[in-house]
Amino acid sequence: MTAVTTKRPRQALSGRRVREWLIFLAFVLPNVALIAVFIYRPLFQNIYYSTLNWTLGSKFATPVGLGNYRDFFASGEAGKVLTTTGIFTVATVGLTLALGLGVALALNRRLPGAGFAQATVFAPYILSGYGVGLAWLYIFDPNIGALSAILRDIGLNSPEWINSPPWTLTMVIIVYVWKNLGYAAVIYLAGLQAVPGDLLEAADLDGAGPVRRFFTVTLPLLSPTTFFLMVTTILNSLQAFDLLIAMDKLGRGARTLIFDAYLTGFKEQSQAGYSAMLSTVLFAILVVLTLVQLIVVERRVHYR
Repeated sequence: MTAVTTKRPRQALSGRRVREWLIFLAFVLPNVALIAVFIYRPLFQNIYYSTLNWTLGSKFATPVGLGNYRDFFASGEAGKVLTTTGIFTVATVGLTLALGLGVALALNRRLPGAGFAQATVFAPYILSGYGVGLAWLYIFDPNIGALSAILRDIGLNSPEWINSPPWTLTMVIIVYVWKNLGYAAVIYLAGLQAVPGDLLEAADLDGAGPVRRFFTVTLPLLSPTTFFLMVTTILNSLQAFDLLIAMDKLGRGARTLIFDAYLTGFKEQSQAGYSAMLSTVLFAILVVLTLVQLIVVERRVHYR
């Protein structure tokens, strides 16, 4: 009797585990299948295409191994494209985080209309990047734009925002930061509202002023929020496309890596293999930057 009673709970437990695993697989397998088909399969296909000399639309492709990579890094194009990508990413990420924190500090007050102000700041983030780019092109137009009219009123000439590469890149950075500023502000605002008030009161009792309280209490407690925003904004900036194609169709000044891949593959030479190589290089950069942030930067994050 004892042997029989000891086996039944084990059998019941094993049967329960089997049911739990079946339920788990029923929920997980469809998602895994979708990810494999629509994410990993195109990814590996793109890596394979990057080893081909293939013109878009052609039925024939010649394997070249790492030839596309050698041509890219041996040419002067690599330095220009990677430099533009780096300047665009550093400028947009830095300005978005800094200005977003400043706006969040301004909104973190119990004032009438605070909710409307928060919605107004966040609104540009949800707008179409292409539509935003087209609207701002009219503002930056050196002849009929609103900005040129303002500059003329104060005795200044409008730069050639559209035809001068340095000014074109500056124009795109300004608009990109304006569009994504609300995202960083709202995330920072949530982080500010989660800062314990008793810590700020204790620092106030110790004689710390507003500036010192911010740098010694608030900013360290915002490090998880800053880390999250740093990861997401870097990934978004490196993959920014719709705003760029709207404001710099020919890639005169804002020819980042992803924009160069589009122009090379679909507009200029229709070199699909070379374009796939550029996309693979961008993917490698994204992976490296993400790993560096997760391994190195996260160590300095203060989780309370």
